[in-house]
Amino acid sequence: MNDDLFDRPLDRPLDRLLDRPRALLLRQWQRFGREPPLEGLTLTVAQAPSGLIHSVYRASFCGVLQGAKVSLLGERAFRYDTGKCLIASMDLPITAQIVEASPARPYMAFALAIDPAMIADLVLDAAEMPAAAPLASIAIGEMEADLLDPLARLLALFDTPRDLAVLAPLIRREMVWRLLNGPHGAMLRQVGLADSRLARIARAVAWIRDHYAAPLKVPDLAALAGMSLASFHRHFRAATAMSPIQFQKQIRLQEARRLLLSAGMEVAAIGFSIGYESPSQFSRDYRRLFGEPPGRDGALIRAGVLAPMAL
Repeated sequence: MNDDLFDRPLDRPLDRLLDRPRALLLRQWQRFGREPPLEGLTLTVAQAPSGLIHSVYRASFCGVLQGAKVSLLGERAFRYDTGKCLIASMDLPITAQIVEASPARPYMAFALAIDPAMIADLVLDAAEMPAAAPLASIAIGEMEADLLDPLARLLALFDTPRDLAVLAPLIRREMVWRLLNGPHGAMLRQVGLADSRLARIARAVAWIRDHYAAPLKVPDLAALAGMSLASFHRHFRAATAMSPIQFQKQIRLQEARRLLLSAGMEVAAIGFSIGYESPSQFSRDYRRLFGEPPGRDGALIRAGVLAPMAL
């Protein structure tokens, strides 16, 4: 492995702790690309800053081992660079950009999906947990040794495939436990509590994701979340930085982009399939989000000019 690919601005303990997971991530990315053979884990290595990247983040733990990225949720910006992580507590439509990367110092990052059922299980097992936190769906934190060590062990499992099925679930559980007991554990803990405000908003978010093409009736979503209409609007915007209508539009357009790349459908048919009645309105909204009309955007992505997604 070429040590020159790794940043060493200072000889601090954290910088040294990053060396092994970076070497392992680079090796597994070279072997498997973006998707190694472990459900919910994705890897990214990039040698140049990116344009705007539109994707839907799952509930996940995303870490940058080298370089820097900015993720936008509505009008909120979250920057995380070498040694920092982003924790997303529900599925969210994100616009992101890799802002620090070069051939000599490539951007290296991973994302590991978090299962809310595992959070609930661990919360029930714990004698004590962090106190409740203000409603939020994204947080930025530092990756300390207690997270980097299991990360390295998880990445190393791909070198011994017979161990992967047995040990990977245990290491994932360890990492979620560390997150729950870390600085942002209170936020993550709410995901596992069925009656927390965040969990109730997450139910509404899941409904929108599963029924993005259906007409959106906000009073029905408020009832699903067990909130008054005014309270639901306030908490939904606090968690997602968007109104329910804006959130649905983002999800619809993200799905339209996926269909452009994978389904071979006509642009007008895609618009109708995601809930638009007007092709012209679909084209306007699509261009406003992605910068190009749908037909041209799909052609540019297929030609490799634009990147559809990244961590």
